[in-house]
Order: sequence, then C-alpha cells, then structure tokens
Amino acid sequence: MKSKVIAIDFDGTLCEHKFPDIGNEVPGAFAVLRELVAAGHRLILWTMRNDNKPDGECYVLAEAVEWCRARGVEFWSVNSNPEQASWSQSQKCYAHYYIDDAAIGCPLRLAFSTERPMADWAKIRELLVNEGLLT
Repeated sequence: MKSKVIAIDFDGTLCEHKFPDIGNEVPGAFAVLRELVAAGHRLILWTMRNDNKPDGECYVLAEAVEWCRARGVEFWSVNSNPEQASWSQSQKCYAHYYIDDAAIGCPLRLAFSTERPMADWAKIRELLVNEGLLT
C-alpha cells in the first residue's frame, strides 16, 4: 500500500467543539490516527486554529498540536503540505483524503457536552478500511 497524505480537522473531529478552548477528546480518534501513522500514512493537522491573534494571549494552534502530541500523535505537518510548494503556490493544502466533521458524508455522532455533532471514528475507520488505508 502506498503512503497517503491525510488532512484532519481538529474541532469537531478530534475534540468536541469548544473553541477557543479544547473540548473533550472524540472517542476513537487517536487510536485510528496512530493506526494510520503506523501504516505509513502522513497526517496533516488541517484546522482554522492559528497562533496569530493580535493580543498575543491565545495560542490555540500550538495548544492543539501539543494536545495531540500528548495523545501520541505527531503530525507530518500543520496546515500545509511541505511537498506542495514545488508544484503549486495554492493556499489549499493538498491531501489524498480529508477528514472533517463539516464535510458532506463524514459520519457523525452526538457530542457529550455540546449541541454540535462530532466525527464518528468507528465509522470513519470502516471507511478507511474500505479504502484500503487500514486493515
């Protein structure tokens, strides 16, 4: 199986919606991400979070990256594809797959502490198996 680039959203996909805070971990998300990395895939954290708030008090992107690292996931890149600059100057991050709770067709489940649904990683894992990305 050839390595794929997979862009993964943060809020509503890896944690419940609580921006600018970080919500509860979405069940199953990090187990699947660790499986993807172990299978040789390259993960990009693809999020609206950034560290450019004018008042400098809120570093929500750095906190999100560290939160994921504490759960055993180190991303190949954050908000960009490092190989893309050689063939495109587009701001859109190139990936083979995108996992985002806002995407049409992304399996969702009810959240525990918010009204907005979150990604359903049991069903996402099934889709990844069907695509040949996991066994």
